[in-house]
Amino acid sequence: MITALYLAHLNPVTNAHVEIINELKNNADIVKIMPVVFKSGKTEINSKSFPFNFEIRKKMLTSVFGNSILVTDDYAFFAPFKKYMPPLLSPRSWELRKQILRGVQGDFFSYTGDKAEGYMLKIYRLKPRVGQRKTLSAASVKESLYDSALGRDSNWKNDVPESVGRIIEENWNIIMKFSGSEDKTTRILGMKFPKEGWSE
Repeated sequence: MITALYLAHLNPVTNAHVEIINELKNNADIVKIMPVVFKSGKTEINSKSFPFNFEIRKKMLTSVFGNSILVTDDYAFFAPFKKYMPPLLSPRSWELRKQILRGVQGDFFSYTGDKAEGYMLKIYRLKPRVGQRKTLSAASVKESLYDSALGRDSNWKNDVPESVGRIIEENWNIIMKFSGSEDKTTRILGMKFPKEGWSE
């Protein structure tokens, strides 16, 4: 039994994510998808960089893959997020590894399209396979969504599966909410965290 672990923002789910997940399904018996989640207590923190909450992203994934994949919130950071730093030395970062491997039996590997992330996954003994980075990024799709909300030309629907496009339209109020707002995130060691919850 081989499990593929895919840790990603998936905010939103794009055609590139679908391509990656289909590749993982061809190379593993179980594909465990973990959209990153940031929490303060039981409340999820969302921002311009992370507009859609876990449940909406799970709905996006299941609209494409049904029950052929496992979607969990095991890739969850709990405030204060600074306690996950520095990596390796922080006990919190090793707790995160335990969460990621929750329910995994037998052999496993993790997937990333980023060499630096692959190095970190290797340090945490998550057996990374580094794939080719896709040209389409969720960040660019997100910017297209915000452009559309602000009345600019945008072709975001070409970059997401049709079912995901419908879910985005159903939750368009979220895009409107964040489109004109400041991006309240901070980048630490190449990873983005919401400013809210960093040091509380």
